[in-house]
Amino acid sequence: MSSSASSPADSCTVPNPQTSPKAVNPLNPNGVKPCCACPETKDARDKCFFNFDPEVAQIKCKDYVEAHRACMASFGFKI
Repeated sequence: MSSSASSPADSCTVPNPQTSPKAVNPLNPNGVKPCCACPETKDARDKCFFNFDPEVAQIKCKDYVEAHRACMASFGFKI
């Protein structure tokens, strides 16, 4: 392995806006990828879904889903 191996943080940003213009916008000037945005709300949402049956989770986890969608929208992602 070379000494120039990328760290996990490097994989969460887009170093060159011209290689991925959709990720870079005024709300997301650093080009954070959708998979790396909003880890707190994503984790809470996922834990909720893991704790309930799918049909029950749709109801019980609604607030977590809405919070995660709002967080993603704050980065300019449309989900």
